Amino acid sequence: AMSKSAVKISSDLLSNPLCEQEPSFLEMVTAFDTAMKRMDSFNQEKVNMGYSVFLSGACLVTQVLPCLNMAVKRREQTLQDYKRLQSKVEKYEEKERTGPVLAKLHQ
Repeated sequence: AMSKSAVKISSDLLSNPLCEQEPSFLEMVTAFDTAMKRMDSFNQEKVNMGYSVFLSGACLVTQVLPCLNMAVKRREQTLQDYKRLQSKVEKYEEKERTGPVLAKLHQ
């Protein structure tokens, strides 16, 4: 918005009647107008590049998030399985050490 305002100001200065009377002022304002237009186009390119970088990053995140969610779900499932098996092991360790109990404990 700031560069658009600078372009507007330079355009207004260029249309000033004083430019018709003073060639040196016209040359200076023309150079200023050219510089402001170049600055505006450069700023617009930066904004467009920023949007494209942001959007590509956002697309990458949306692609990665489902994979992360699946990994978290797999971890939770594995943790539940581990806790279940750990409780079985503790139960067999508390029982009398007979042949079938030792076989199941080893398993």
